[in-house]
Amino acid sequence: MISGQLYFEDFESGQEFTSPPRTLGEKEFGMFADLTGDDHPIHYDLEYCKGRGLPERLSHGLLNTALTVLGASTLAPRVHESMVAFLEQSSRFVGPVYLGDTVHPKLIVEELQPQRTTGLVTLRSELTNQRGELVLEGRHVYLVKKR
Repeated sequence: MISGQLYFEDFESGQEFTSPPRTLGEKEFGMFADLTGDDHPIHYDLEYCKGRGLPERLSHGLLNTALTVLGASTLAPRVHESMVAFLEQSSRFVGPVYLGDTVHPKLIVEELQPQRTTGLVTLRSELTNQRGELVLEGRHVYLVKKR
């Protein structure tokens, strides 16, 4: 992997950037609820969840998505000089994330579109749980400076 700051020319298709795993606990659930106002019982009431066949409270989908953004990754400090904008994001929730799960974010370079002084870097985002099961997949598009 290239050390130091990364510019558009430094990215290669298939390149992977991982971030440290994160365990989602009461603190994370509570902080997200305070920030967003989302207090649906599926996130906070264990009996409500069990009554619907769930073994534990579910994490907020957008909390899971937030863990995949470049700014929350180990890649963030490497694009301080070159990052222009976060242009687009999409997510698909393919499996549950429960209270106490440990998730592993990964970003994979999927497409590179050069422009005159910048380029579009499309990253596939993945979030897996502690069992290696894919729970979220998505796509991010960033505008990055050229050297």
